[in-house]
Amino acid sequence: MKMSRVSSRIVVALLLALLLPILAACGGGPPNIAAPTQPPSTAAPKPTAASVPTAVSTSAPAAPATAAPTGTSAAPPPSPSGEGGPLKTPYLEFGVVDHLYYTDRGRVLILTNNAGFDWVRQQIQWKDIEGPQGNYAWGELDNIVSDVAAHNLKLLISITKAPSFYNETNGLPQDPKSMGDFVEAMMQHYGNKINAVEIWNEQNLAVENGGHVTTDDAGHYVEILAEAYKRIKAIAPETFVLAGAPSSSGVSDPNIAVTDEDYYRAMYKYKNGMIKQYFDAQAVHPGGAANPPDTLWPDNPSRIEGCDPAPDRCWNDHPTHYFRHVEDVRRFMEEEGVGDHQIWITEFGWATKNNTPGYEFGNHVSFEQQADYITGAIKMAYQKYRYPDGSSWVGVMFLWNMNFAVLWAQQNPPNPEHEQASFGILNPNWSPRPSFDALQGLIAQLKQKQGR
Repeated sequence: MKMSRVSSRIVVALLLALLLPILAACGGGPPNIAAPTQPPSTAAPKPTAASVPTAVSTSAPAAPATAAPTGTSAAPPPSPSGEGGPLKTPYLEFGVVDHLYYTDRGRVLILTNNAGFDWVRQQIQWKDIEGPQGNYAWGELDNIVSDVAAHNLKLLISITKAPSFYNETNGLPQDPKSMGDFVEAMMQHYGNKINAVEIWNEQNLAVENGGHVTTDDAGHYVEILAEAYKRIKAIAPETFVLAGAPSSSGVSDPNIAVTDEDYYRAMYKYKNGMIKQYFDAQAVHPGGAANPPDTLWPDNPSRIEGCDPAPDRCWNDHPTHYFRHVEDVRRFMEEEGVGDHQIWITEFGWATKNNTPGYEFGNHVSFEQQADYITGAIKMAYQKYRYPDGSSWVGVMFLWNMNFAVLWAQQNPPNPEHEQASFGILNPNWSPRPSFDALQGLIAQLKQKQGR
């Protein structure tokens, strides 16, 4: 059954419940965090020198493009589904969004190892790297790439925010060639130390398209993706190229967003399915709100204590508020003929208590429930999200996030309860939350079942 449209009685709630969370994208490069009264910034904070904990230095110069990869696991290499087909992971793998700019990076990566993750996702802001046009200053990213590899972790780079000379609003570049030039330079610089590249983030939002978005913009995105894919594969054919994740949104307003269903379908239909040849996996950002991972509107809606008088304010009356919305996305892909491509969940998680407007649903989730929901989602993907041959159609699951609480507390000590911090699995003092401990045990268990 096709996903229902948003009813008029919940439009106002959706503008907060959908738009604010979807603007809280993963942390990127060096700029400071926005004030909590504004839409959360996508940038990782730059703590003062006095606030940075003592680190075990792991930084080293970036390897040349011809260097052999050091950030690989014992897993077999990715394999195509057929001659010239998309790359696939051999089984479900586990990742986390780390914030690695200007922090005790060695400590973050040791904790990432200790939890058992295979992958790290780091978002970068293109505008902070290129300028003037055609000149690239990689800066701290050199150390991030080398340090991730030194800890035997695989790296997914998520690219956002074009330089203003390619788009004055820092949205998607107007000319696909500019994206191609950038990713070609990046892959020549880092080689196969970058294991996957995600082309943009939540591109169905108006803010990523100069303040206005329609389904026609999906075709322009496909042209950008195709150019990036060709450039990356020419240099590193075993690097995964991901179609960026549309925001899980039921809002249809050109000044705000295109619904994710409409955007997915528009991407897949463009030029008779041109996209099929130009991506390995579809990135997806399923929501969670305060809903347990096994629930889904409307067939199995969640019941949240204290929310019955105002269900729309608990973000439980539309499928895009649920983790299992990933199943809807899978259906869209199958119906549009791209079901042979895996899904990578590049952001998922549950907020806990916080004081950020628009994220009140986190106040209904305890630390213990957060741990149960995260592990429940992973178990569901491992057990149920499989092709008929038994292989996983989810390639990697990236938890949002590891260490934002530490950075936020350093930058804003009087106000540590920012929503992005509340999603984390570390406390502001680096101590593990119940989610960290639960993940450590579950990932080890699942890896043993996978024979690794």
